[in-house]
Amino acid sequence: MDGLNKLATYKEINEYVLEKYGFKLHSAYIAQVKREMGIEMGENYNLSKSDDYEPKRVTPEKREAIIDALKYFNMIE
Repeated sequence: MDGLNKLATYKEINEYVLEKYGFKLHSAYIAQVKREMGIEMGENYNLSKSDDYEPKRVTPEKREAIIDALKYFNMIE
């Protein structure tokens, strides 16, 4: 992918969103949106072993803020 940056950290994304939108993000929300956008990530080794575990889903407001941050850091177009 030409010119796209894969190096923005979760901390940088969270700081950007906090400054611009005024709320903090859980790292799971960032990971969820990154996966949906097709950004390659390492394997999650902290998965719940419970059969009935249902991860929280990111709200539309937070999803848009994360997408904005990913665009700001040139991680997506």
